[in-house]
Formats: sequence, C-alpha cells, structure tokens
Amino acid sequence: MNKEEFGLFRKKLGKTQKQLAELLGMSLKTIHSYEQGWRTVPTHIERQLFFLLINQRGRTSNRTPCWEKKQCSERDRCPAWEFQSGHLCWFLNGTLCQCTQQSNSRNKLEICKACPIFISLLE
Repeated sequence: MNKEEFGLFRKKLGKTQKQLAELLGMSLKTIHSYEQGWRTVPTHIERQLFFLLINQRGRTSNRTPCWEKKQCSERDRCPAWEFQSGHLCWFLNGTLCQCTQQSNSRNKLEICKACPIFISLLE
C-alpha cells in the first residue's frame, strides 16, 4: 500500500489522522509518516485497514463463501471453513487456496487483492 492509498482509505473510513492513530493503536506521527511516504505501510496495518473498511460498509453478510465460489475440495481443512469466514479468506493466514497456500502474508494479500471475492467486498 502506498501513501496515496493509505490516505484514501483513511478518508473512506471517515477518520482524521488522529482518530485513525487511536483506532490502530499507534502514534499520530506514525500515521503522518505513512501518509508522507516516509515509512512503508506494514502488511498487518494494510490488512487491518481493509478489515475496517469492509466491516464499515457492511459487506460481510449475504455473500457466497469462498469455498462455494471456488468449489474448494480442501474446505474441511481450511481456516476459512473452520471459522465460517468465507468472506475473510483474504484476512486469514493458512487458507488452503491453491493460489495462496505457500505464500507469506504480504504475498498472500497482494494475490488476494486481485481476487473477485475480495474485490466484491470493496464495491
């Protein structure tokens, strides 16, 4: 996530820099650093911003779970199935999707950001 995206997400959440700092449990200076591009936004903060935005928009219910959309044969072993969170497959580490199974959290998020399941949550 670059500085422009970070600022855009903060605005979509309707938060000031100070409010977002409090929400994320960090200093106002850190938020300034992300928005100025002085610091790289860590993956865990990016994931948290997506989580907040999706939940704020109410995009978590009445959605077809990932295991149904992808006709997953591994669903019984997957954390998304275990926690009945087919809309949070992008957020959960250890999911068994063939495209992300061996990825670290940064690579997984980049792959998931192009997935129709994730994109539909942000629409």
